[in-house]
Amino acid sequence: MARITGIGSLNRSGGQQPKAKGVFAGRVRYCVLDKETNPQVFNDFGEWSSIGCIFYSRLGAPSKQDQPYSTDNFAKPLFPSNKNFPLENEVVYIIALPSANVQKNVQAITYYYFQPINIWMSTHHNAIPDPVHGDSLPPSQQSDYQESEAGAVRRVTDGGTEIDLGETFKEKLDIRNLQPYEGDIFHEGRWGQSIRFGSTVKNASIPNPWSDSGNDGDPIVILRNGQTEQDEDPWVPILENINSDKSSIYLTSTQRVPLGASNTDYASYTSPWGETPTKPGSYAGSQVMLNSGRLVFNTKSDHIILSSQRTIAFGAQTGFNFDTPANFVVKVGGSGNNTINLGAKKDDGADEPVILGNEFLKDFTKLVNNIITTSLALQTPIGTPAPFIPNPAVPAAAVQLQTAATTMLNKMERYKSKITFTK
Repeated sequence: MARITGIGSLNRSGGQQPKAKGVFAGRVRYCVLDKETNPQVFNDFGEWSSIGCIFYSRLGAPSKQDQPYSTDNFAKPLFPSNKNFPLENEVVYIIALPSANVQKNVQAITYYYFQPINIWMSTHHNAIPDPVHGDSLPPSQQSDYQESEAGAVRRVTDGGTEIDLGETFKEKLDIRNLQPYEGDIFHEGRWGQSIRFGSTVKNASIPNPWSDSGNDGDPIVILRNGQTEQDEDPWVPILENINSDKSSIYLTSTQRVPLGASNTDYASYTSPWGETPTKPGSYAGSQVMLNSGRLVFNTKSDHIILSSQRTIAFGAQTGFNFDTPANFVVKVGGSGNNTINLGAKKDDGADEPVILGNEFLKDFTKLVNNIITTSLALQTPIGTPAPFIPNPAVPAAAVQLQTAATTMLNKMERYKSKITFTK
């Protein structure tokens, strides 16, 4: 499709007024998204304040495709914080409203546009060929547009389209709309992203995976990025799937979400070490669920804090690693016999106390030194040759050895940790 190539001047005084008033429809010809694609337009129409602005041709009075850029076919986004930039060949509603020059001239107006019109009921794009300029579809594409009592219906079946959508936008025919339920509010992106403000719907004609618990109307929020790939016709609506969507966040109230967790081994909870947690796919209640190919939690200036009313369960298929250039601290406290248990197995608690290394080795070193001293003293023969000649070093070494051994024997219970146990 030919680009708009001419450049018109922007009347910055506000003296030039748009000719059309009220609300009318326009076909998008170009949307300003950066300063590189068309630098002259970027500079002439407000520089960075031109981002998101469009140039269009009116549906009721179509103009030539090579018409110059001017204030007569220029429109700004209507809403300041909710942006939905249209694609080329999408249709928008346009309205004339006060411009930035209204303080100098109360009659100064400019055009603003609403979001694209939902011509094809598609979240992916709603562009339609422009037959006035010879953009009608070739015969190979015409079968994609079926007629019904309500008008044309788009059913792309041949794996392609020849509608010009812009410089970089490439149509994906498998992007589906979400399946709605009564009362739902959606925000859907063009590439399979969505936020659903929904609820439990227990007796829906099309069941969903989160409504088998709780009551009708219980709220749920589902944030999804990257929808599940399916073999069904691409115009059939789709449901979120926490297991096969690319990335998901679920905020539930009473729902049970069938997450297939990568690990559900809770052997460390075997009695008496605590009640085994309910598996993620079986729990019904208020929770936040995250599922993706990878999760990264990072802080740039402060802590990551995990806090739980009950336990915190960690499970991994191939390992559980800690790497830190500083200390690794594990502390238990509170009332009762709270312990650190290492290596507990199913139906077998960790009940072997860990030795207190420093205290044990201090006394054990004394004992070994005394054994060496005694051994050296015993190397001198006693009573040979006759008559009997005593070895004066033996009694003193024997007394030291007895004292060290007795000390360790009396402290055996003190060497054992009262907190850390293993198997």
